[in-house]
Amino acid sequence: MSGIDIGHGGVISVDPDVLRAVARRMDAVASRFDDAQDAIARAYRVIVDAPGFSAYVDTVSLWSSGVRVSRLQSECQETTASTRLMADVYEYVELRAEAEMLARTDPATAHRLTVQADRLAARDDRIPDIAQQLEAQWEIDRFEGLFPAPFLPAVYGPVFAAAAAAGAFSGFGKVTPGETLTGKSDPVTVAPVKTSTPASAPGGLAAALKRMPTSDGAQIAVEKYTFPDGSTRFVAFIKGTQSVGFGGAEPWDMKSNVELYQGQRSASYQATVEALRAAGAGPGDRVDVVAHSQAGMVTAHLSMESEFDVQVQVTAGSPVEPTLDDDQTIVQLRHTDDPVPALSGGGSPEGTGSSDSFTVSRQADPGASVGDIVLGQHLLDSYTETAGMADASGDPRVEKLDGYWQELDRAVTIERTEFHAERVQDEPRDAAADAATEAPPDAGISRERASAAGAG
Repeated sequence: MSGIDIGHGGVISVDPDVLRAVARRMDAVASRFDDAQDAIARAYRVIVDAPGFSAYVDTVSLWSSGVRVSRLQSECQETTASTRLMADVYEYVELRAEAEMLARTDPATAHRLTVQADRLAARDDRIPDIAQQLEAQWEIDRFEGLFPAPFLPAVYGPVFAAAAAAGAFSGFGKVTPGETLTGKSDPVTVAPVKTSTPASAPGGLAAALKRMPTSDGAQIAVEKYTFPDGSTRFVAFIKGTQSVGFGGAEPWDMKSNVELYQGQRSASYQATVEALRAAGAGPGDRVDVVAHSQAGMVTAHLSMESEFDVQVQVTAGSPVEPTLDDDQTIVQLRHTDDPVPALSGGGSPEGTGSSDSFTVSRQADPGASVGDIVLGQHLLDSYTETAGMADASGDPRVEKLDGYWQELDRAVTIERTEFHAERVQDEPRDAAADAATEAPPDAGISRERASAAGAG
C-alpha cells in the first residue's frame, strides 16, 4: 500500500490565505535573524576594539555565528518570497478556474475574476508558467495507478480509460453552481429497520466510515444529536451502490448511478431525503453527511440544492465533486487507481469548499493483485484504511477536523435510526384476466367496425 497525499484539492495543496499567513510569520522570523546578526556584529566590534578583550573571547567563532545567522536570514527571506509566490499561483489557478466555470452562467463575474487573475500575473510573470506546470503535473498524478489494469487488460483497460475520459471531458464529474437535479425520481418507500443510542460520536474519519448502516438491507443511517442547550443536528451515513441491477427494487443500483451522474433525480436521492425527514430533519436543519461511492453524488446535491443545511461532508470514492460555498467543508477520500472517482476527472484544479476542506489521495493497490478484478481499491474497507492513515498523519487539517468530532461528542443524547428503502414496483398484470375484463362480448364485431371506420 502506498502513502497518502493530503492537499486542498486539485492543483492547490494549501489555501492561498493560509500560505500568506505562514509567509507573514516567516517574515517576522527573518527580521529577528536580522536583529540577531546586527547584535553579533556590534558585539564583535566592541570586543576587537577593546584592548586585550579578544584574548578572552573566541572572536573567530563569534564571527562564524554571525555568518550562519546571516545565511539563515537570507534563507528565511527566500522561503518567505517563495511562499508568497506560491500563494499567488494558487490564487491565480482558483480565479481562472472559477471564471471558466462561471463563463456561461455569470459572464460579468467571470470577467471580474479574469481581470483579478491577470493583475496577479502582471505582478510576477512567473505565475502563469508555474500554474501551467502545476496543472500539467496534476493532470498526470490524478490518475496515478489507474493504467494499465493488470488483470483482464482487454476489458479493464478500456473501461478505466473511459472512466477517466468521461470525468475529464464530459463535464458530468463536476457539479457546477446552479446545477440542480432534473426530472422526477421513481417512487420509493422508506422504513426504519433499527434504532439505537450510540454512546459517543465518531472519533475520526475511519470511525465515521465504520458508522455505515449494518442492518440487513439498510442503506442509510441517520443520527440525531441533541445538545445541552436543546439544539439538534443530524449526521447521515449513506452507503454506496448495493446492486448492479437497473431499475429493480433496490434504489442504490446502476439506474440511480446513471441518473445522478447525468444530473437527474434518482430513487436513491429521493430515499435519502425521505429518510432524513422521517428521522426528524426539517427545512433549514443542519445535516452533515458521510458517504461512499454513489452516495457521494447524493451528498453533492444535498449540499447544493436540498432543503437541508449541509456544512460538513466526508466522501469516499465519489464519482463527482460538488461546487461548495466558502462556509462548507468537504473531506474527499480518493484512490488514484479507483476508476469510480476517476469519473470526477480527478476533481477540479481549484478544489472546492472552505479553507478547512482537504483531499486525501493515494494509490490503494499498486502493482498486480486479485483485487484489481473485484475493484478492491473502491471497496469501503479500503477507503476506511485510507481514512485511518489520514487520522494518524498529524496533518494540521485533519487535526482541525478532530474539533468537529469533539463538538458532536458534546451531545447529551444520540438517537440513531437505520432505514431500508425500496423502489415501488408496478404490480404484475394478468394478461388473460385483463383481456377478459376489457373485451366486451362483441369485441370481434367492434374491432371489425373499427377497422372499417379506419379504412373509410
